[in-house]
Amino acid sequence: MNGPQDVGGRHGFGPVVPEDESLRFHADWEKRVLGVTLACGALGHWSLDTSRHARESLHPAIYYNASYYGIWFRALVALLERAGEVTDDELAEGRAHRPGRAAHRCLAPEAVQGALARGGPSDREGPAPAFAVGERVRTRNHQPAGHTRLPSYARRATGVIEAVHGAHVFPDTNAHGRGEAPCPLYTVRFEATELYGADADPTLTVSIDAWEPYLDRA
Repeated sequence: MNGPQDVGGRHGFGPVVPEDESLRFHADWEKRVLGVTLACGALGHWSLDTSRHARESLHPAIYYNASYYGIWFRALVALLERAGEVTDDELAEGRAHRPGRAAHRCLAPEAVQGALARGGPSDREGPAPAFAVGERVRTRNHQPAGHTRLPSYARRATGVIEAVHGAHVFPDTNAHGRGEAPCPLYTVRFEATELYGADADPTLTVSIDAWEPYLDRA
């Protein structure tokens, strides 16, 4: 969707200021938000793509004024309410009034380290790729109301297939409970001038991962 998260290439948001990679959290509550988010995700009520869509669905006034983990927390509340795990009155009072739903699965404390090490692999069996390395492709100009991993700055742009990664879960369907619909995934390289116009640095390129439904032959 064209949500508040999709600001790549847009003016008015200031420069990207990299932080020290050793600084993982700015406050203890951020650690708790990460932990609770992972624990709740393990319940099995939603997918990783669903949680991404919940974050990008926040109102821009909330999204742009919240910190990274503030966004995570607000999206988690929405996911828990949607799943029937919490209600408005419970959130307002800060305590449970009734048991939560039966979990599809439960992540025991001793299993956390192994689960985090495995991550959430998205590679699947799927159709053969339609494009090959070196082939020129053009991204589709779609404006979906739902989740997509094709950024707005890379729509209707011509690039070159840089790598073929096999079939992977298609986020656009998986985020909305319409199945994983595995399809080929590619890395596509674009000239900066193709994405940002004649004022862009002609020596720069941008590579993005793009699922096959985003692409047509150039």
